[in-house]
Amino acid sequence: MVIRTECVSKHYGRHLGIDGVDLEVRAGEVFGYLGPNGAGKTTTIRILMGFLRADSGKGEVFGLDIHKDSVAIRRKVGFLPGEVHLYENLSGREYLRFFANLRGGRGWPQAEELASRLDCPLLRPLHSLSLGNKRKIGLIQAFMHKPELLILDEPTSGLDPIIRHEIFRMIDEAKAWGQTVFFSSHNLPEVERACDRVAIIRQGRIAATEKIEELKARSLRGLEIHFNEDIDPQVFGSIAGLEILVLGKRSLKGRMKGEMDALLKAAARFKVNDFNSQEPDLEEIFLAYYGKDEHAR
Repeated sequence: MVIRTECVSKHYGRHLGIDGVDLEVRAGEVFGYLGPNGAGKTTTIRILMGFLRADSGKGEVFGLDIHKDSVAIRRKVGFLPGEVHLYENLSGREYLRFFANLRGGRGWPQAEELASRLDCPLLRPLHSLSLGNKRKIGLIQAFMHKPELLILDEPTSGLDPIIRHEIFRMIDEAKAWGQTVFFSSHNLPEVERACDRVAIIRQGRIAATEKIEELKARSLRGLEIHFNEDIDPQVFGSIAGLEILVLGKRSLKGRMKGEMDALLKAAARFKVNDFNSQEPDLEEIFLAYYGKDEHAR
């Protein structure tokens, strides 16, 4: 097991950071850590990295204690924080060269390659870069030396779709090379795209840990279909997972859980004018499947 925590908790005075967090991340997997902003994702990561000390509980990374062996752990980790702070007086090239030198020269050829892939300017001073370009520098610094473990806190935040796609390619490549990835996000489609398993955190507590296929099966998608002809309502009455909210002569509005194949085949029996499906937001998933106060383990 690459990461293991047992009942890790952290309070900031009266404010709850995380409470009783249990995690197990296996070697070679992409593990999603999913929750809304403020749920405790960054607190967990900072404890794993040794930047914060937990109030209670214990944790290990590569079998090393997260409190006693934090320096040894960080040698094996590529880390992207949620907020990237750089040495602003350096250029991107100088900054990445500095980290390559700290690692005995490891990673510099990869840094230049990644900068090209992410369309990241390396010659300009870091203080002159946009937040998006600074985030790219942080990503390159995390990936460049091909660490055994990547810990990425909201890695796609503030980046355009083309760059986000390239980041997912980088994560796929890291997995193919046998690296382990801990991927924190508040974005459900991103976690579904990148990860093998996911832990869902809400209000500082783990609500569930599931395989991505199981999470998709739980996801309740909103949908709306408009037809160019009158429809037979009985066609849609027995479709598994379909909750019909409004059914008109030429329209259907509802919610769908699980696979949509049966619904699409039923809709195809009529002339479809428009089909719209919306991904559920995280709060809908929590309320639909875990309840307001229930925290399944």
